[in-house]
Amino acid sequence: MRPSEAPGSIDVPVRTFSYDSGASGPELTRAVAVEAPVQIVIGGAPFAVMMATPQDFEDFACGFALTEQIAESVADIRGVEVERVEEGWKLKIALSSERLQAHLARGRAMSGRTGCGLCGIEDFSQMPSPRPPLHPQAPIAPAAIRAALEALETRQPLNQLTRAVHAAAWVARDGAIVLVREDVGRHNALDKAIGALLRAGVARDSGFFVITSRCSFEMVAKTAIFGAGTLVSVSAPTSLALERAERFGVRLIAVARRDQALCFEERKDGASGGLAA
Repeated sequence: MRPSEAPGSIDVPVRTFSYDSGASGPELTRAVAVEAPVQIVIGGAPFAVMMATPQDFEDFACGFALTEQIAESVADIRGVEVERVEEGWKLKIALSSERLQAHLARGRAMSGRTGCGLCGIEDFSQMPSPRPPLHPQAPIAPAAIRAALEALETRQPLNQLTRAVHAAAWVARDGAIVLVREDVGRHNALDKAIGALLRAGVARDSGFFVITSRCSFEMVAKTAIFGAGTLVSVSAPTSLALERAERFGVRLIAVARRDQALCFEERKDGASGGLAA
């Protein structure tokens, strides 16, 4: 663990009790996920307060800046400073002068929860979206999706301890997991994964995302803004997630299990689609 991070979990004393008799068992120790306020500061001005797991801060800052369209690429981010404060944490993001001017012109500020999706916007035109929509990318082989799902079960150490956090994984087209990020917030986990990919210079058409959380519209939007063509979720999508996936050109595969998954891809020519043979 780096000095600019905190443990992702803490141990707390607990006791089990019986519903029938009310009798308590012996004192046990249980790992609990850490949830902390993280203030994001852009150009010296507070922009957002998110509730997050206090790890992978640089990844989080870079991914958040891209998916909130504060930055267009990692080159727009000149630096990230992590500061521990009494209330939680501060992430100070330095932008290029051009991007800072564009950001200030937007005049948006956010106050976020772990589940915040549209905090800080004043009208629908400010909803994050890729411009233009994605170019079609080659479908992912079903065997690659199955391999990723099987491997992901052992790549979530924090969730194995706490059973309380989400994971977002970037997977190569052959099904090999490249990286995983975990967080108490589902969109934070995806932002962290995106930030890690940006910092590593990974090609955006070289793989796909797998998420363990609910597939809400902002997960689709973040996937599209990053430039990935496929999002796989172990949970079901919302109606707006489906609408956004069609609009943005994201292939959405959900309720993914080891033996099967649902492909939510509407084809205007009436053909079925979504997976490679």
